[in-house]
Amino acid sequence: MTLLLAVTRSASLAALLATFAVSASAAQQTTPPRPGTPANRDGAARRPAKVEQARAESLYVSTDPEDHPPRNFERDIAAKAKTDSIYAVRSRGVMEFSKVKYRSRAGDVDVPAYLFAPLAKRGARGHAAMVWVHGGVHGDWNEAMLPFVKEAVQRGYVIITPDYRGSNGYGAAYYNAIDYGGKELDDVMAAYDYLKTLSYVDPDRVGIMGWSHGGFITAHLVMREDTPFKAGAAIVPVTNLVFRLSYKGPGYQRSYATHPSIGRLPFEKLDEYIKRSPLYHVEQPHVPILVHVATNDLEQIDSWNRTWVFFERWLHSRNREPGRRVEPRLPVPGSL
Repeated sequence: MTLLLAVTRSASLAALLATFAVSASAAQQTTPPRPGTPANRDGAARRPAKVEQARAESLYVSTDPEDHPPRNFERDIAAKAKTDSIYAVRSRGVMEFSKVKYRSRAGDVDVPAYLFAPLAKRGARGHAAMVWVHGGVHGDWNEAMLPFVKEAVQRGYVIITPDYRGSNGYGAAYYNAIDYGGKELDDVMAAYDYLKTLSYVDPDRVGIMGWSHGGFITAHLVMREDTPFKAGAAIVPVTNLVFRLSYKGPGYQRSYATHPSIGRLPFEKLDEYIKRSPLYHVEQPHVPILVHVATNDLEQIDSWNRTWVFFERWLHSRNREPGRRVEPRLPVPGSL
């Protein structure tokens, strides 16, 4: 609790200086102490602070959605179209690829997603599947993930990668609808509902994974009581928004304080940030979760192999037999 209070005080500095900035001229005036004026420990009236205007402005964090950091949406839309075309071309003869849409469980938006599957299907319920969640605040699924998704499909998985609300490449309204730790969870959860409509997917063998913010969403969803996932892997995930916003500073905080559903900083809406932080729900996992963290992201190369071992154990078709659990081993491509 001591650490939490210290972090909260640190995060409040921006708002405190903002208050000073608004009343800068008044702060320069010296007036006789009045009853109730804050006093120092020796009982003397506290001297009015001299405000450094430039510093106050640099630390100010607005809560107005109109002040959300600007973006070149035309450029983002063009980049997304390029990504779509790259996947279409490079998937030919390698894996089945399509761009799909489905309704969020929140019921207010249609979520675009990439769908990948093996060319040769095994028949009804023949494949395990994965909801793969991209990372980044205002990130998106891009062509850099092509080698990874190809490997997953070669191992026999069907992969769906949702561009949940707030993702780049779909215009201003979708971008500004970001709901970090809120309705974006419903957007990703609904990807499972879409997978259930595919006859060749086994709905009892669906996992979820992601890096960074994708790991954040993964951690949240495996801790939901109604989670449909059989296992999850959170790789270098964000886990504590209260702590994260305290040290990231105003530049990072501005992306949160202007969220329509949050609209404040942790010291102003502590309960909301705790609710949106997986760390505070860590005692509620309902399915196995693999968490990989390291001081250097390059150390995650070995973690990638361990991730496949983990999912083979929990999603392998032989594990559906009552009382049977397959011991982990490095998977053979196409064995799931």
